[in-house]
Amino acid sequence: MNFIDRVRLFLEGGRGGDGCLAFRREKYVAYGGPIGGDGGNGGDIILKASLRLTTLFDLSRQTHIYGNPGAHGKGSNKAGKDGEPITIEVPVGTLVYKDNILAADLNLPDKTYIAAKGGRGGRGNLSFKTQWMTAPRIRERGAPGESAHFELELKLLADVGLVGFPNAGKSSLLAHLSKARPKIADYPFTTLSPNLGVVVHKGVSFVLADIPGLIEGAHKGKGLGFDFLRHIERTRVLVHLVDPQGFEPYSPAEGITLIEKELNSYSASLKKKPRFLAVNKMDIPQSAEVFKKLKKRFSKREIFPISAATGEGLKPLLDSLIKILSKTPPPMFKTAEESEEKLEIQKGFEVEPLGNGIFNLKGASIERAAAMLDFELPEAVMRFQAMLKRIGVDRALRAAHIREGNEVRCGKVSFEWSGETPKPLPKLSRDRPTKLGIY
Repeated sequence: MNFIDRVRLFLEGGRGGDGCLAFRREKYVAYGGPIGGDGGNGGDIILKASLRLTTLFDLSRQTHIYGNPGAHGKGSNKAGKDGEPITIEVPVGTLVYKDNILAADLNLPDKTYIAAKGGRGGRGNLSFKTQWMTAPRIRERGAPGESAHFELELKLLADVGLVGFPNAGKSSLLAHLSKARPKIADYPFTTLSPNLGVVVHKGVSFVLADIPGLIEGAHKGKGLGFDFLRHIERTRVLVHLVDPQGFEPYSPAEGITLIEKELNSYSASLKKKPRFLAVNKMDIPQSAEVFKKLKKRFSKREIFPISAATGEGLKPLLDSLIKILSKTPPPMFKTAEESEEKLEIQKGFEVEPLGNGIFNLKGASIERAAAMLDFELPEAVMRFQAMLKRIGVDRALRAAHIREGNEVRCGKVSFEWSGETPKPLPKLSRDRPTKLGIY
């Protein structure tokens, strides 16, 4: 399976079911009245964190997902069934961005986020019955579900991250300390995706991550760069593994300085993380001399001599790790609700002249009302016109110099503007249906 840690998705909640226009028709029953039921609500699309997954690979193959629609209402006041919600599993540690703002941090198993809500079901004509309008010929279509583009980014959940140049022995150390079996070879860039393993020491367990090797310019995206630096942000402690033979053309001391610079340049959060230096491959004869020089050069840092091959020096390192982990809480990411950044919520309406006698009417509530309008029902059209006038749309359109016959667009609906007051509907019989024209 390919390791995919970032995907873009388009999610759209299910459309609501249409309301029903129906009247009671029974022999010897006069004035039966409206009995049209409401449509069902559309199904939501929910993102759910799961321990079963470790990558976003499955979602990378299906980037457009649509919710289940609600069923239409029926006569005899029968409401339509709600659409079933769709639950999409993502790995624990997935960040959900909407409009480039963090909307959810799915950092706990079974944590959920409703990414796209289903549309409201349309009302049947029974819902419009009043003491003044006892035979309403009005019903609503189902509202469209919420839709948006999302970017999902996986940042692996690990307590300790192993960083360093390629071929420093990170995969070998992970394999020695845990049951993980990463690919190990004697050439650089063996590891092309992060590997996780559970380490148990003195009754304390923690998750260890082998982050692929970094090179100079990684914080700018060079090499594996951004692809794996982001996974270090979730870790609580870093262990910088050093090869005593260096990494051409850098000496061990130069390599330490360069990697530290790359980590600090990537983000301020990495700069503050506790980190240890560990000189690996102490089973090689010349390593002892290199370790003495590094310990003198980096005297203010805690540095450990270890060997991933033989297990030498691992106990003191693990003792220090479980001690620092007990004092270091896991990092938290603020979502839009918790930070000053807010997802824009559109209120009211806005008239936008597009030229050539075309005007665009924008506004969440108005666009929803237009989408739910059944233009074949004159009473519904008159009700919509009255609503526009009541909230000031007529006045705003006139202020924008609209003229008779100009086109007004509202969401996916367009209609011709008329400044005349609509004619009242003819008096309709309550006993028998009357064929209506469209104004």
